[in-house]
Amino acid sequence: QVRLMESGGGSVQAGGSLKLSCVVSGYRFTTCGMVWYREIPGKEREWISGVLPDGTTSYDDSVKGRFTISHDATKNTLYLQMNSLKSEDTAVYYCGGCTYCAGTTCHSVSYWGQGTQVTVSS
Repeated sequence: QVRLMESGGGSVQAGGSLKLSCVVSGYRFTTCGMVWYREIPGKEREWISGVLPDGTTSYDDSVKGRFTISHDATKNTLYLQMNSLKSEDTAVYYCGGCTYCAGTTCHSVSYWGQGTQVTVSS
């Protein structure tokens, strides 16, 4: 059974930092790696970052230079370090297993976690 469990969300002031974790069980990295998405109420879930099995990372322009994705294979855990947070980063953050991609662009996520809320106040 595949299970992805996010944690680490919370409330923080603008300019602050949070580190999200996603513990993965029953799922093996595909060649398309793992991803982080976020969802703001009333908007579509949007891709923000991904990491491939070879360690190649990619970021949406909105988070580039502020967020860092990483993966610890020994702990089966995906991370998202978020620095210099802004109010517009407020969202529910989801980790996912990408199963169809073109290079670093993920086109299909087959497995999702339950999400973790991040709230940034200005």
